[in-house]
Parts: sequence; C-alpha cells; structure tokens
Amino acid sequence: MRTVAYLRVSSKAQSWEMQRDAIKREAEERGHMIASWYTEKVSGKSLRRPELDALRADARDGKLGRIYLFRLDRLTRSGVADTFHVVNELRNHGVAIVTVSEHLTIKPAGGTTPDVTSDVLLFAFALAAQIERTAINERIAAARTRVEAEGGTWGRPRRVQGAPLVTMRAMKQDGKTVRQIAAAMGVPRSTVARALSRKVARGETRPTSRAEPATRGAAQ
Repeated sequence: MRTVAYLRVSSKAQSWEMQRDAIKREAEERGHMIASWYTEKVSGKSLRRPELDALRADARDGKLGRIYLFRLDRLTRSGVADTFHVVNELRNHGVAIVTVSEHLTIKPAGGTTPDVTSDVLLFAFALAAQIERTAINERIAAARTRVEAEGGTWGRPRRVQGAPLVTMRAMKQDGKTVRQIAAAMGVPRSTVARALSRKVARGETRPTSRAEPATRGAAQ
C-alpha cells in the first residue's frame, strides 16, 4: 500500500514545512513511510490544480493506498460538494485518507460496514471550511467598501506612477520598445507593459516632448 502526502499553501510567500513536519511525525507514529509528496502553492478555490490532478490520476491508476493531509481543507476549499466529490473519488479507488490536524481517518469504499462516523465528520469539517471561507470573503468585501468610501484605492499600490510613469510614456512616444524602457528604468517588462496600458488619470501629466533621461548627473 503506497503512502503519499498532499501539501498545499495558498501563497507563494508561505511554506509547506509546518505541514510536512506534522505529517512526517504522524506517519512515523502510525508506522507509515511517505513515498511521495505532492506539493503546490495555489488557492484551494478551484479543483483544477496540477498536483491535485496528478494525485487523482495516480489514484485512478491504482498507484495509491493512503494519502496524508494536514487538514481536509488542504484538499479543497471550494465547498462541501467539491470536498465530498474528491474524497469519494479517492475512496472509490481504494485510497484511505488521513488528516493530521483533525485526527480523521477516512476508510476506502467497499468495506462490509458503512463508515458512518467518517461520513459525518467529513461533512462537518467540509462545512466548517466553507463557512470560514465565506466569512473571510465577507470581511474582505466589507474592508474594500470602507476603504473606497473613505476615498482610498483598494488593492496593491501601483509600482510605477508619478514622474517615472510620465518618463516611460515619453520614452514610448520617442520610439523606444518596452524592452528598452524596462532596461533603462530598471523594472520588469511586464511592469512597463501594464503601466503603459493604463489610461492617463485625472491630474496626471501627459508627456509633450521628447523624454529627458530618467536620471541626470551633475550640471554640465
């Protein structure tokens, strides 16, 4: 019976190490060795995730016997229905699921005795994850409404604005390519492309002549 683990974090800035350490300790206590680790940094709102797809494909091919998760919501946070769908799919392919944080073991399908306890706990944890995600979205929406009502702007601050943006536009009018502007300004090409695609905001200066150099030395 091949034992594997699936790790997921939502942000590139986050690490799997805490999940990995907890799973390794739990597996060792149960006498299991993790043969493979499926790891990805992506939101759980969608079921279309490369490592989850690979995990499900390996389960369909009969390559897996047991999957360790840190929590059930690492598998999916897109709702109770999706959680049941994925878990039952894995169970129907003979896979047991162990969640470390919740101390939940979900047995494969096909046993002689229905695993009612696991079904009830599975529903409870999936529902709790959905409620938590809904609450987070509501808090974000409320914060955005408050910021915009106070005249603020929601989202990350623009990396290029003010005088550097005017310089970029002037360089563009002067015939420079995005690559050349990025090299001169010391920013990624994607940043230059996004900045140049924005419309001129109210009160922002339009370039009216050839661009001056981005930085100037001492007076000649």
